[in-house]
Amino acid sequence: MDTLDILRTLKFLPGILLGLTIHEFSHAFVATKCGDITSKDQGRVTLNPLKHIDPLGFMMLLVAGFGWAKPVRFNEKNLNNPRTDIMKIAVAGPFSNALTAIILTLIFAVIYKIYPGNYYSITSEIFIYAIYINWGLFIFNLIPIPPLDGSHLLLNYFRRYPKLYMILYKYGSFILLGLILGSVFTRINLFPIWPVIEFFGKGLLVLLGVPA
Repeated sequence: MDTLDILRTLKFLPGILLGLTIHEFSHAFVATKCGDITSKDQGRVTLNPLKHIDPLGFMMLLVAGFGWAKPVRFNEKNLNNPRTDIMKIAVAGPFSNALTAIILTLIFAVIYKIYPGNYYSITSEIFIYAIYINWGLFIFNLIPIPPLDGSHLLLNYFRRYPKLYMILYKYGSFILLGLILGSVFTRINLFPIWPVIEFFGKGLLVLLGVPA
């Protein structure tokens, strides 16, 4: 890895740490509010990144562009209303990233209005990366393939078909990994989500008068 790659990685780092931490904290917080304290007992209802980062998944994210954090565990039997609470817990992560992206965009827009000459500074680049990373976590995690959050919405529907539910739950991770590796080695974009990320990221910046 040359100096430029290291510098670029350092610019990505704050956005990745913030995005993953907010995402997993939100899962844990909502799970606790819904009646299950498993994540609270495991120390996950916190904004301390060290409680949420999986070392291997984090390195993969930096090096390969895809990775993972420690999943938040919860016990369905402890939830107040399992069928709806599971969906609340699932969407809490992605939507917290969307909210984070919006807040960062608003802050960046204010900074740009006050200091327009600093648009091409390192600080501005870190903000832009963080905004796009959080939009990316929002969109990517809504894909309905286990173990991504969007899968809980799909699997919740298939609970009435136990055999199909078990197949999707058991093999979903392999399907996702296969698609990711296929994208990496074939250079075919099997997750065409960038246009959607760009739509939200660039769209809101332009709406607020910030060049993107």
